[in-house]
Amino acid sequence: MIKNKIIVLVIILLSFNHIKAQDTKSTGKIIDKIIAVVGKNTILLSDVENQAKQLKAQGQYQKDLNCIVLEDLLYQKLLLDQAQKDSIDITEREVDDNLDRRIRYFVSQIGSEKKLEDFYGKSIKQIKSEFREIIAKQMLTERMQNKLTGDLKVTPTEIRRFFNKIPNDSLPRINKQIVLKQITKYPPISEKEKIKIKEKLQYYRDRILKGEKFSTLAVLYSEDPGSSRKGGELGFVGRTDLVPEFAAVAFKLKEPGDISRIVETSFGFHIIQLIEKRGELINARHILLKPKISSNDLLKALSYMDSVRTLVQQKKIEFDKAAEKFSEDKASNKNGGLIINPMTGEAVFEYDQLDPKTAYAIKGLKEGAISKTFKMQDNQGKDVFKIIEIKKIIPAHTASIKTDYQLIQDMCLADKKQKHIKQWIRKKQSTTYIKIDPDYQKCAFKHKGWFK
Repeated sequence: MIKNKIIVLVIILLSFNHIKAQDTKSTGKIIDKIIAVVGKNTILLSDVENQAKQLKAQGQYQKDLNCIVLEDLLYQKLLLDQAQKDSIDITEREVDDNLDRRIRYFVSQIGSEKKLEDFYGKSIKQIKSEFREIIAKQMLTERMQNKLTGDLKVTPTEIRRFFNKIPNDSLPRINKQIVLKQITKYPPISEKEKIKIKEKLQYYRDRILKGEKFSTLAVLYSEDPGSSRKGGELGFVGRTDLVPEFAAVAFKLKEPGDISRIVETSFGFHIIQLIEKRGELINARHILLKPKISSNDLLKALSYMDSVRTLVQQKKIEFDKAAEKFSEDKASNKNGGLIINPMTGEAVFEYDQLDPKTAYAIKGLKEGAISKTFKMQDNQGKDVFKIIEIKKIIPAHTASIKTDYQLIQDMCLADKKQKHIKQWIRKKQSTTYIKIDPDYQKCAFKHKGWFK
C-alpha cells in the first residue's frame, strides 16, 4: 500500500519539478529540451513526459497521450500569456494557501512532513520555494480562464434546446441523492475558561514585551496549525482575507514589531504582532488559543438538543420552525434548517459528499425521519451538536430536465464555455508567437492553428 502511494507521489512531485532546459549530465548529454514556445513562455519535454506519466498512473492510456498533454499545455501557456498582458495578479497569501493545501495532501499521502522531506531530499520550506512560481502561474491561468468565461450565462431556451439535442442513451445517470435539514447548538464557553485563556495570552504577551521572540512562543503554544509552525506568520493578506474582529485590530498596528491587545474572534483568542505593511496588505504573526468546553457544558448542550428533538418528534413544533427558533447556524436557520452543499451551491447531496459524522448519523434513516443528537466539529474546529431531518431522498435515475434542471443547466453552460474558449483559442493563436518542435508536427490536435 505504501509503495503505491510513493509511486503516485513521485509522479505528482515530478509534475511540479522545474528542470532547466538543456540541463546536462557529466557526459554532456541533453536530458531535457524546449519543445514549444508560446509568447514568452516555454514548454519543456519533461513537462509533457511527467504529466503523461501522471495520467497513465491514473489509468489513462489514450493513443498519442503526449500530444494530448502538449495541446493542453499550449492552451495553458496561451492563458498565461494573456494573463501577463492583462496584468492579472494574485496575492502572496493566495499562493501560500494553495501551497499549504498541496503540501498537506503530499504529507497525507506519504505519512508525515519528515517522510516527505526525506523522500524529496529537501526541507518543506525548500519544496515550497521550488513550487511557488509554478503554483502562481497555474493560479494565473485559472484566473484568466475565469475572466474569459465567468460572465457567461444560459437562458431557459438555450437549456431546453441543449437538452433536446442529447441522445437518450447519452443522458447522465444520477446517483442516489438526499436533501437534509439541521438544527445546531454550540456548547457555551464559560466565563471562567475565557478568563483563564486571556490570562495565559497576557502572560505570553508580557514575555514578548520583555524580550522573548513572538515567533518562538507561536511555535510552542499557538493552536493555529496552519501558522504555528511558521512562527505564527500569516503572509501578506488584505482586510477581506481576515475575520472582521482580527482585521480591525491588526490593521491598527502601526510599526513593525507592535503587539496588539487580546482579540476575540470566532476561532478563539489571539495576540497579533505586525511584521510589515504594504499598501492595503499586511503581514502579521499571531498566537491563537482556543477555550476548552467543560464536560458539564457539553452535557447541557446535549440535553438541550435532545429536548428540541423530542418537541419535534412529538409534533409540538415543526422542524422548520424549530430550526428558525433554536438553531445557531446562521447559514441555515433562516431557511428552515436547509443545508446547502458547498461543492455545488445546491440543497442536494450525493451520499459520498456528506461528512463522515453526518453520514453515520443518518445511516438507514428514511425520508421524514430525524437523527439522534450527535456531536461534530464545524469548519473552524469548534464542537457543535446537531440533529438532522431527512427532507427528501431522491433515488438513482436518468437525468431529466424536470428533476435535474440545475445539472442540465450546468452542462449547457459548460458546453457554451467550451465553445467560447474554442473561439478565443483560434483568435489568440493568430496573434501570438507560437513555435513547436518539428517532432510534434504529426500530432492531431483538436484545435487547428498551433502550427504556422
